[in-house]
Amino acid sequence: MRTVFHGGQVFDATNHDIADGDVAVEDGRIVEVGTGLDGDDEVDCAGATVLPGFIDCHVHFTVSGNLDPMHAVRTPFSLRFFEAARNMQATLAAGITSIREAGGSDLGIKVARDQGLIDGPRMTISITALSQTGGHCDDWQVCGASVPTFGVPHPGLPDPIVDGPDQMRRKVRELVRAGADVIKVCTSGGVLSPRDDPRHGHFRDAELSVLVEEAAAAGIWVMAHAQATDGIKAAVRNGIRSIEHGIYLDDEAIEMMLDRGTYLVPTLMAPRGVLEAADAGMAVPPEAVVKTKMVMEAHSASISAAIAAGVNVAMGTDSGVTPHGRNLEELALMVECGMTPERALVATTRTAAELLGVEADVGTLEPGKLADMVLVDGDPRQVDTLPDRIRAVYIGGRSITHQTQADVGDAAEAGVSRSLRAPLPRREG
Repeated sequence: MRTVFHGGQVFDATNHDIADGDVAVEDGRIVEVGTGLDGDDEVDCAGATVLPGFIDCHVHFTVSGNLDPMHAVRTPFSLRFFEAARNMQATLAAGITSIREAGGSDLGIKVARDQGLIDGPRMTISITALSQTGGHCDDWQVCGASVPTFGVPHPGLPDPIVDGPDQMRRKVRELVRAGADVIKVCTSGGVLSPRDDPRHGHFRDAELSVLVEEAAAAGIWVMAHAQATDGIKAAVRNGIRSIEHGIYLDDEAIEMMLDRGTYLVPTLMAPRGVLEAADAGMAVPPEAVVKTKMVMEAHSASISAAIAAGVNVAMGTDSGVTPHGRNLEELALMVECGMTPERALVATTRTAAELLGVEADVGTLEPGKLADMVLVDGDPRQVDTLPDRIRAVYIGGRSITHQTQADVGDAAEAGVSRSLRAPLPRREG
């Protein structure tokens, strides 16, 4: 069966152009992009633009936007897996067809998605983020207890705390054994963590060098939660592929990223989401609110400088800090920091696929690639209203009925399920 998406415009993400065109799909893959195409079936795209499925390079499916630390304490252990299924549905309905999970989802969640047991985007998983003692993923509180944020350590989710090169080597091997597609490390403090400072760099070069060496031996890359200037530079210097957040970039850090080809994932939504939650009356820890207000101006300035300099920027939201399904709001924030709308669309398609190493299959509309596509009513360059104009979502050529996040929650409560069976192959080498 050859299906032609006909009568609209096409943004194929190979460049910044939008033009009249058709897309032909067979057996879940794109076979032709052009004009005047015919097929056995036709999807009317009049008034819409066909784009590659969007990619979010930084999500947390096992966290649902509740920043009250006591929420995790009151949540039964297994409930977060069911919440993850709901969050995955909301993300897919928003037009996000591939993601990189930045901590929380274990191999079982990914396999459940690949086997069609739950719906969701294609997944690249880090499982957990490695942190030094007292670092961003150390959940220790001043009372002496640990309050989990992204999940209680269990067989599929190794404990994230590591100190010293030897422990680092072993922990990376544990994560590879557990099924990690990418290794995440925290090279600085953060905003939501209780006992650190986002201006302080974490881990020494000897630890990070071993980390990257072991990841490379397993054929995978490393991503770094890196907010502090020193932590950013240490990550880049040791060959880490992407900087997540990048709050305190300076000119030297930007130059290092340009020289190394390091990617930046801004997550501009995240600090705004913290303040939004606090303003709504959620019991956000006071120190997190203080730190968020401290970083806001520097964050925007750093991302603006990186965009102006030409750093490779890929879209990522840190969803989980904010409710899932709002991912495309990040594009408008990137435009506010100096991106053109066209470049923002490329950042969430082609560039994001290149960062994840899945560009052979997704990220652009080209013959041979998987038919992950989004139909957007009107002009997709109007990114401020883009989240409200998703007409339809396709993954592997299969239609996913567009639903709001509330609809997804209602469907989950009613036991409604759909089937998606088009997993990405694991990247070799």
